[in-house]
Amino acid sequence: QAQLEESGGGSVQPGGSLRLSCTASTDTYRSYCMGWLRQSPGKELEPVAQIDSDGHSYYASAVKGRFTISKDNAKKLLLLQMDSLEPEDTATYYCAADSTLIDCTLVDGYVFGFDVRGQGTQVTVSS
Repeated sequence: QAQLEESGGGSVQPGGSLRLSCTASTDTYRSYCMGWLRQSPGKELEPVAQIDSDGHSYYASAVKGRFTISKDNAKKLLLLQMDSLEPEDTATYYCAADSTLIDCTLVDGYVFGFDVRGQGTQVTVSS
């Protein structure tokens, strides 16, 4: 089984919603910090949302109030509900995990660790 595998990407009009899911192996799901990263063509990889094993969540400024990260412990799923999508949200989204971090706080524009990543799922927001 792949350590992380994303699903749920697609195309949507501005203002629409998508829900991304990430299936994790048992060991990976136990990581202290899990999150979603994204990368647009020509841009650096950036963090979107992160959640620690206690359920504390952190968001990039660009998505705060529009995206919600959560975990389904019974199914070992990491979820990202994306509402009010904007063309600027167009990117490949990656599920990621890191068991070595001692602080899961998100810093805009900086990816710390998260050496375990999925293959990515494309999200396109366009009219």
